[in-house]
Amino acid sequence: MILVTGGTGFLGSTLIRQLLDGGNQLRAIKRTSSFIPADLSQHPNIQWVTANINNYFELKDAFEGISEVYHCAALVSFEPSEKKTIISLNTQGTAHIVNLCIQNNARLLHVSSVAALGDPKPDHQEADEQDIWEFDGTQHGYAISKYESEMEVWRGTVEGLDAVIINPSLIIGHQAGHQNTGAIFKLLKNGLRYYTIGSVGLVDVEDVARAAIILMNSRDIKSERFIISNENMTYKELFRICAGYLHVPVPRKKATRNMLGLAWRAAKIISWFTGKKPGLTKDTAHSALKKQAYSNAKLKEKVGFSFKPLDQTLKEICEKI
Repeated sequence: MILVTGGTGFLGSTLIRQLLDGGNQLRAIKRTSSFIPADLSQHPNIQWVTANINNYFELKDAFEGISEVYHCAALVSFEPSEKKTIISLNTQGTAHIVNLCIQNNARLLHVSSVAALGDPKPDHQEADEQDIWEFDGTQHGYAISKYESEMEVWRGTVEGLDAVIINPSLIIGHQAGHQNTGAIFKLLKNGLRYYTIGSVGLVDVEDVARAAIILMNSRDIKSERFIISNENMTYKELFRICAGYLHVPVPRKKATRNMLGLAWRAAKIISWFTGKKPGLTKDTAHSALKKQAYSNAKLKEKVGFSFKPLDQTLKEICEKI
């Protein structure tokens, strides 16, 4: 049987649907507060288990009879005040998953992130799987947590763990709605006027799930990592394309570093009064200025992977936002 952690999330639920389409029997882990998508809540081929990935004993029960594990669960936050919590929870949860996979002789597909590759290379060079993460004190908590989680997986491989790691870039898809990365497109629809000078790797959530399944089933691939990214694109170009599909004006004003600095500080002040997390933080503002690019050559060469046209993904998102 297959186990999926983070089964109610954006990626986890998409992955589950693809696994079910393949006729698989699944067990999926969710948190107490998680909402199960309607089409998955009563599916006969899924066993839903409520467990905290940071509770070893709750996880242990979920591993009964499991031979494959897709570890998608992770706490995501770019709020600096939550940095220590994010690092601790994500790293400890992955350590539990690794240890239980070893004990149960289960193969692990660990979902990491391009954030674990470190900062962008100079001169617009594409980052690849050989890049070495170098801590310099500027990385946000989520990036550190994904890097340290990968270290737990590599530790496990030395102890006999059969595992493969994937590093998706920014995951997008119409399934996100107004949440997750869907918030970017919602802002654009509502009249966003500014763009940033940064660039980003983009990939459809369906491609990430499909790549994960292919790599899980490629039993000769062990102790390797794969970047899952379709295209590298500037935010300016991304907004231009999507503005066309949304029939809204193209953002033409460049957001400077000083403007973003004022914006995240203002968002922080507003959050003090509303009690809600700020939509823009120091870390997300900093990331929006980075020129990031990622190579997908290894995935294409190793398993012959072909990506869904990114333009099709962007059109689908804009039609449903």
